[in-house]
Amino acid sequence: MRVLMFGWELPPYNSGGLGVACYHLAKALCKKNTEVIFVLPRRVDMPPQDFSILFADANMRIRTINSPLVPYITSSLYLSFMSAEARARLYGNTLFEEVLRYGRQAKKIAETETFDVIHAHDWLSFPAGVAAKSSSGKPLVVHVHATEFDRTGGQGVNPLVYEIEKWGMERADKVIAVSNFTKNMIIEKYGIAPEKIEVVYNAVERPDDPHGGVRSPVSRHKSLVLFVGRITLQKGPDYFVEAAAKVLARDRDVLFVMAGDGDMYHEMIRKAAAMGISDNFLFAGFLRGSELTALYRSADLYVMPSVSEPFGLTAIESLQCGTPILISKQTGAGESLTHCLKVDFWDTDEMAAKILAVLSYKELGQCLSEFGRREIGKFSWDRSADQCITIYQQLTTT
Repeated sequence: MRVLMFGWELPPYNSGGLGVACYHLAKALCKKNTEVIFVLPRRVDMPPQDFSILFADANMRIRTINSPLVPYITSSLYLSFMSAEARARLYGNTLFEEVLRYGRQAKKIAETETFDVIHAHDWLSFPAGVAAKSSSGKPLVVHVHATEFDRTGGQGVNPLVYEIEKWGMERADKVIAVSNFTKNMIIEKYGIAPEKIEVVYNAVERPDDPHGGVRSPVSRHKSLVLFVGRITLQKGPDYFVEAAAKVLARDRDVLFVMAGDGDMYHEMIRKAAAMGISDNFLFAGFLRGSELTALYRSADLYVMPSVSEPFGLTAIESLQCGTPILISKQTGAGESLTHCLKVDFWDTDEMAAKILAVLSYKELGQCLSEFGRREIGKFSWDRSADQCITIYQQLTTT
């Protein structure tokens, strides 16, 4: 089986969880003798990226298209970091023109490659996937990691993004959703038939370190409560700050850490200052690898207050490191987790109360940590790859 896959980023050149998920899924597919031709955008003025370090497997090959497209990009961001001259000379004049141009370039790649099925990740690559399908006649799988309703919290949905998402799902032969939460969103908001959608959960890579799940608190007097993710509306960082203020009104011996970057980063710094909690708040910036793992292990509690979270990979990563989690009821991963605390993202009173409960009753945190870590055994990239292969086989034998 040979798969032509369109993605947007791969670690260590990633800005979020989509690249991590694409990498581990592709890696698991390769281990199962599935050949993957992974197509990525790359600007001509960027330094060469040696992806052979990541994929030392003969079953994986990377191809790049000259394009400035990156995950989580918006129309305004595209215009701000691309000069008018570059857009006129090399790329689309607007984000949507560039997405369509990228699709035309993808069609050229499809005409030079041999493959059995096409797999496209999220809306930016849907036109590329559809173009490859029209060129080759091969079946198309579109993989929905997040919808425009997730990214905007349902507020100010971009109609052009929505139309591309809907158009891509309608033209796909199969739609993969990362949770039942997302599947229901696709059915309700996009009108896609339930039988066309398969749920394939994300997962976590099993650590080589035999002590990977052992927490290692740093030398400190304060309890540590952690947020990890893009600091943007979808992830609910403002609710985290508000809950922090309510916790600190009861207990000043707590340090809140926000790791990540995003369009609300500076707004959250100002919000923490305005609420008088800056002395108990640390903005760590974007972290990855060993630094992020060390932070997970140092935390007493991980909080994910997402407004709309299709899966929530960082919550699973936290549990793997032995740190208990408090997640919003609007989180896809939560539908398969019982050993965690849950709260509506907007209920900062309840969020604060549950944070205080974990910090006050160490036995509660230990119980959530131990049984939560056992529970994530159900999430496996091997299992996710097997599900994808089954989908591929169904599409290529009918």
